[in-house]
Amino acid sequence: MLFPQSSVIVSGDYDPVARVLILGFRRGYRYRYAGVPQHIYDGLVRAPSKGRYFDDFIRGEFPSNRC
Repeated sequence: MLFPQSSVIVSGDYDPVARVLILGFRRGYRYRYAGVPQHIYDGLVRAPSKGRYFDDFIRGEFPSNRC
């Protein structure tokens, strides 16, 4: 899914079976987050500020690595 209105996050892909979220950032980086529940991804999609939602509910909450 593309997030053109976000100044921080450009895209997000989610695998609900594996509970893996991959986010693409404006600076060109992509990160993989493990163990992310569906409701967290849904909240990101609905959030008026993707960057704020990311900071509040994803960053530092799930194991991640750059991909």
